Amino acid sequence: MAEAETRGLELGGSWLEAGLSEDDYARAIEAGRPLGERLGVAEALATWSLHRWPAEETGFPRLVLDDISAIPFLVNVVGVEEYQHRARVRANDGDLFAAVTSETPGYGAYCEDVLGMGRAEFVRAEVSGGPMEVARACSQGAAFERICARTREAGGLSIDPYMGIKAVWELAAAVASETGLPVHVCAPPPIATWIGNDKGLLSECVERTLGPTWVVETRESSEVDALVSHLIDLATRHARVGLKRTRCASGMGNLHFPAEALRDPDTVCTRVEAFLRDTEWDGKEAVLVVAWESTPLSPSTQIWIPAQGAGRPRLDGIYEQLLEGEERVFLGSRPSGLGARVNRKLARASLIVCAALQSFGYVGRCSFDLLVLGDPAGEFEIRFTECNGRWGGTSTPMHLVDRLVAGPRPPYRAQVFQHADLVGVPFDEILRRVGPEVYRPSTGEGRFVFYNTGPLANSGKLDVVSFGPTQEAAERGLLEDLPRLLGVS
Repeated sequence: MAEAETRGLELGGSWLEAGLSEDDYARAIEAGRPLGERLGVAEALATWSLHRWPAEETGFPRLVLDDISAIPFLVNVVGVEEYQHRARVRANDGDLFAAVTSETPGYGAYCEDVLGMGRAEFVRAEVSGGPMEVARACSQGAAFERICARTREAGGLSIDPYMGIKAVWELAAAVASETGLPVHVCAPPPIATWIGNDKGLLSECVERTLGPTWVVETRESSEVDALVSHLIDLATRHARVGLKRTRCASGMGNLHFPAEALRDPDTVCTRVEAFLRDTEWDGKEAVLVVAWESTPLSPSTQIWIPAQGAGRPRLDGIYEQLLEGEERVFLGSRPSGLGARVNRKLARASLIVCAALQSFGYVGRCSFDLLVLGDPAGEFEIRFTECNGRWGGTSTPMHLVDRLVAGPRPPYRAQVFQHADLVGVPFDEILRRVGPEVYRPSTGEGRFVFYNTGPLANSGKLDVVSFGPTQEAAERGLLEDLPRLLGVS
């Protein structure tokens, strides 16, 4: 395919538009089959067969909830207990969205009146476990009664979760049992959820579908002595090596070292034991030892995977991740400017892996974090580092932009914005300060969209999308103009 024909893949494209064939699809499924058989996927899927997402839309209202409780170490993220309100971004007119904390005053009116996202009903659930266990909280009390009542009114319900964890599927089963009506989950069943979100299983899936050169050199073990040995061995071939817990997000659960720091086995053992202790290792879960490739280019591909029989995986966009610090913690994203050759290769590889995931029962939002090694304008290679089998910090603003902007997706930058002087500032005051620069879909005027506003009260933190006529203008808007408008520059 000529390079000119692939321009625009950073904005998304179909299986065919990425240059893939039906034979490519069949080969991906066949390559992934041994992994599915080893994990007992078919048997695990049967457990949840009544609630799996159908090939055709039902038209039922949705219960949208962002239960992030299954991702380790997120308690260290400032204001993370309020992230569950990101669910409002996906809720449409007539839908429900749930959380165990209160809405930001003024944010509901902003979503309805300024952004024009319709009237969605907020369901406040009572905490029954941890403060982020939204699905569990929705399974009892007044929240459960309201969800069941809405299900009866509509003749059924669709649940749209952050992630297809077991608690979400148990909620679906409970509502269906209580009402006698169909309840479907727009997410992968638990077995497929964890194939997507486990870094070790992802590496195996990538190797089977694309080949071993698509992942960094990796070893894994649940034995301390073996982890020490693997670190020392990889340090003879790579400038940096790292340890990774398999189910963490946003750079958490990672630790990397320069090779020269890994010569003495006793010192390495001490560091491994400290890492395992700090990450609350259970003594059983496998830990990865990886070559830590050095590159500033860490793109993210955003995929939508339909139910089996409803079509091929679809690329929704390619992004450059904005990462912070040595551990490369996620800060935000912007549309890819890596060029057509890189974007095409990223797109094809990601879709092929997603074909295998679809055969495992995976449905819904999926994204990959990758590395581009070498020169994007010349010779380069790509490595997969992890899969985000869930909604997240890039897909959420992407979806929001697509809701608000008619036509092609414009240049934008989306990221966390935090300042000590914003702690306790009411959201309505944020809107007043930004004034006519608040984006209004009805007119197309303004530049800034706000979401994930819950952490504003205690942390001075919220998420922002900055639009611009060019990518450079979008960057300046968030980094220079918004701080000035808010009075914190």
